[in-house]
Amino acid sequence: MTESATTAAARLAELAGTVIGGSLPIRIRAWDGSEAGPATGPVLVLNSRRALRRLLWSPGELGLAEAYISGDVDVEGDLAQGLSTVWNAAKDGKVTRPKVKPTQWPRLALEAARLGVIGLRPPGPGQAASLKGRRHSRDRDRAAIAHHYDLSNEFYELLLDKSMAYSCAYYVDGPGGDLGAAQDAKLDLVCRKLGLSAGRKHLDVGCGWGSLICYAAEHYGTYSTGVTLSRQQFEFVTKRVADAGLADRVQVRLADYRELDNGLDDGQYDAVSTIEMGEHVGDAEYPAFAGILHRVLRPGGRALVQQMSRGENAPGGGAFIETYIAPDMHMKPLGTTVSLLGGAGLEVRDVHALREHYDWTVRAWADTLEEHWTEVVEMIGEVGARVWRLYLVGGALAFAENRMGVDQILAVRPDAAGTASMEPSRRVWET
Repeated sequence: MTESATTAAARLAELAGTVIGGSLPIRIRAWDGSEAGPATGPVLVLNSRRALRRLLWSPGELGLAEAYISGDVDVEGDLAQGLSTVWNAAKDGKVTRPKVKPTQWPRLALEAARLGVIGLRPPGPGQAASLKGRRHSRDRDRAAIAHHYDLSNEFYELLLDKSMAYSCAYYVDGPGGDLGAAQDAKLDLVCRKLGLSAGRKHLDVGCGWGSLICYAAEHYGTYSTGVTLSRQQFEFVTKRVADAGLADRVQVRLADYRELDNGLDDGQYDAVSTIEMGEHVGDAEYPAFAGILHRVLRPGGRALVQQMSRGENAPGGGAFIETYIAPDMHMKPLGTTVSLLGGAGLEVRDVHALREHYDWTVRAWADTLEEHWTEVVEMIGEVGARVWRLYLVGGALAFAENRMGVDQILAVRPDAAGTASMEPSRRVWET
């Protein structure tokens, strides 16, 4: 260390520069009030030496996330800008991890000890998922869904719009539009793509809080059935359907999607939808999932899959999301999903990219979270609130910076002669 590196922040900056092979991409303020790094932009505030030990024990995304949600770290200024700065520095190669020379290790270790980096693993901040059993077994999937969706109906009612749609909206008028109107536009778009009309039988796999099945029955006169693995969602939708007077046209099942592979549902539906549920289906299980979508349709019936995507090298949700938000989440490249649907016998007729719309959707949720911060803390605790703040801000950035995508994939089950029963010359939902 140099003679000038006397404050905690300066010593941290120099230590970090040696380890990561570059200057700090963001300004830091240490527990002693000292600062180092770029003069402009957000400031990463290290409230405790414990933050450094979290990074030692869990280097990378998870350690930094746990330091934030525990309160050991704060961000002064725009959290999204701070996350983007760090991400872009790593992406552009400004932050690397070169080999440290053996002769440097004693000095680095001594300085790390002086700064309080070395020590026992800090206790977890709480609210992490704890799953047992084989990945994507029925019991484990049920526990994973419960961890995320059974959090609190009151929380989701506060966060979401009146439709209770927890998926990417469709901003017809661009990012300045109202979230509720954009969610209604998405629900209507799905119904038109599926060719729904009075008397048609519609199945929604992973129906959430019932937004689509209720909308389809009320506005298009369908007989809609929803399937959810979440008991809390099942009870909410059951009451919602009764309160709306839709019990004669809408039903909800508390079931695993694999329970549809029973022979009784084969060929029973004119349309099937699955809105951001495929991300919870394991990679090995997805061919069977696609096969179920094919089998429940009558020949000529349509399927709409709205699903998030990531590249081949980053299929999961990331260490933070899989630990605190959506355990066992799996996102695949768009082309892989299209191939799997085709392999199940469905003919893909259209792919509609909605990536920017998800950025706008998540930002609207994040704004609501901040507006009702005190209420959210009362509902799910300070740690829970910080988990969701980080999740929403980071999620919006992932879509804005094209690290994640989301698409509506429209497919049809051809009849025995190969006829698709869909207009080939134009997008039928635009008429």
